[in-house]
Amino acid sequence: MVPFSFAGEEMRLVDGRALFWPREQALLVADLHLEKASFFASHGQLLPPYDSRETLERLALAVRETGARRVYALGDNFHDGKGSLRLEPHAAGMLAALTRALDWVWITGNHDAPIGQSGAEEIAGGALADEVASGGLILRHKAAAGETRPELSGHFHPRLMLSARGRRIARPCAVMSEQRLILPAFGALTGGMDAADPAILAAMQPARAIDAVLPARGRLLQYPLWRAAA
Repeated sequence: MVPFSFAGEEMRLVDGRALFWPREQALLVADLHLEKASFFASHGQLLPPYDSRETLERLALAVRETGARRVYALGDNFHDGKGSLRLEPHAAGMLAALTRALDWVWITGNHDAPIGQSGAEEIAGGALADEVASGGLILRHKAAAGETRPELSGHFHPRLMLSARGRRIARPCAVMSEQRLILPAFGALTGGMDAADPAILAAMQPARAIDAVLPARGRLLQYPLWRAAA
């Protein structure tokens, strides 16, 4: 785990994909996209059907490493509203064990069914919310224009894109400004968007500085993406 500060709170990046908030004993993950492979298979594009198992194994490891007592899943939890019905028995058992053992909150995203419409999260256990205010921070799926409170979100699947020695390197990263933090996608079968994409930079405004942040050899790497004009 790599410690850093955001909005006056101590945070820790866990394996570059999750965020641990020690004061709240909470693990935050975004964009699990559980059952994405089975969704594509139902539309004729056959993919190995083990993405949910891999994602949940990764999540269980993060819980054990941090000792988290609460999980906030920041939206796009299943790839579609019927995803939990397609979970194979092993993955379904893993998810049920996690939601029973932890204070689990599903925050809904654009891939999720609205609350009250029998979405996958309602079947999987845990509580549902459109957004959550906790410890002075607002937790939601997608950064909201005009938000003045410190905000944690997902949605964009940011990746730091670099070129080195003729090779293109892409690594999941968080994107951080003074008041906003966008988490990378946690799911095993999720792509990514360049952290410097104009859509991400626009979602981070207003800001004085925007950085990509990710762990590197036990330290926090901050890579400047944008600076306000002097």
